[in-house]
Amino acid sequence: MANQIKDDVLAKINDHGIELIRFLYTDLSGQVRGKLSSAGTFAERSKTGIGLVKGMMAMNMLDKMQTDTGLGATGEVRLVPDLDTFRLVPYTRSSASVICDLVQLDHMGWSLCPRELLRRQLADANTLGFSIQAAFETEYMLGEYSQDGAYTPLDTNVCFGTDAMDRADAYYSDLYECLSRQGIQIEQIYPELGHGQHEISIKHASAMEACDRYLAVKESLRGLATAAGLFFTAAPKPFEDQPGNGCHLHLSIWDKEMKQNLTWSKEGDGLSDIARYFIAGLVSHLPALVSITCPSVNSYRRLKPKSWSSAYACWGYDNREAAVRVPSVYWGKEEESTNIEIKCVDSTINPHLAMAAVVASGLDGIMKKMEPPLPVAGDPADLSPDAMERHQVVRLPQSLDKALVELETDIYLMKMLGPELANVYITVKSSEVNAFALDSDFEYAQHRLRF
Repeated sequence: MANQIKDDVLAKINDHGIELIRFLYTDLSGQVRGKLSSAGTFAERSKTGIGLVKGMMAMNMLDKMQTDTGLGATGEVRLVPDLDTFRLVPYTRSSASVICDLVQLDHMGWSLCPRELLRRQLADANTLGFSIQAAFETEYMLGEYSQDGAYTPLDTNVCFGTDAMDRADAYYSDLYECLSRQGIQIEQIYPELGHGQHEISIKHASAMEACDRYLAVKESLRGLATAAGLFFTAAPKPFEDQPGNGCHLHLSIWDKEMKQNLTWSKEGDGLSDIARYFIAGLVSHLPALVSITCPSVNSYRRLKPKSWSSAYACWGYDNREAAVRVPSVYWGKEEESTNIEIKCVDSTINPHLAMAAVVASGLDGIMKKMEPPLPVAGDPADLSPDAMERHQVVRLPQSLDKALVELETDIYLMKMLGPELANVYITVKSSEVNAFALDSDFEYAQHRLRF
């Protein structure tokens, strides 16, 4: 898996005076970690990789290694950079970054590498004649620190309020420039419902690149806030009295040549049979899927009824209370803009793992030609018991431990993960359940800090 440094990468290193390159990966608790290579050794390290002890993938979000996974101080893999992910890190003095695969010493992909897992799901889609386009929408909160270290939101204005835009204007401008220098186009950015809460959406890309871009955006959001001395968090529910932060995933199914959006249809409601099958697969696996797309203890404080966060396994057209939403299309761009939104996603994810699970669930629906349940037009929490049964609406798990039980009983998703990854993931996440079981203040504080 030797890498040949591309001329454009070398040019960026030289032209921008890059001194250090971050070799990044995301662990199973959603933490972005890595090591740094000097610019002078980057070409060599790109070929050899950088060593990483296997036990690092058994770390939970509190940095506690779960040795009952069988991983610990023995054994090593290599951080091998994907040079297509090389990006400047504009909020640093002289750094760039690359996102890495976790590769075994025999040059084979490691079973615990989330990017390798996603690569396999996308290969399955390709075999069926499909490619996947996707983008994440990230919600986050900004604030200022008082002398005693307390957090004060950057604004207390209304949702979409221009006062909040004014107060965040310098940050918005810095973010636009920062992402532009990384080749990432902002689609929209605006204040959200919560105090100091904002949302950013970026242009869609292939599923793998969408995950890599999400990491670049998330790192930039935090890095710029740190440089400006601002408080930042994208935790799902950082404050009990404020709305939660989602990270909605939009995707569409295209042909392999990226010439036709197969999610769209000229007929009927504009949704193709393929899209309907995909939605059916998603909805059928949602109770287990949320253990991967909402993978923290804190996630389930956000997934509440009547909070636009998708507390029920159902789908609907432009229904923001449904876990799976089919958004309305843009005039004149009906085919291009037809997509599916998965709302029960937040920023505690490992994006590659979450995308792999979402794609696998949808492909299961396509392969089995599943028919989705009836779409829900209103708030599923308001449905009568008979209507819930008719629409096959079920409440999503209300805690991470219950979601993990659903995962363990979902034979398809467990097979998709494979025995080693499934065991380590469930063990790491179960350790977080235990760590936060008795102290909610500790839980809130740690999630605000880590995400």
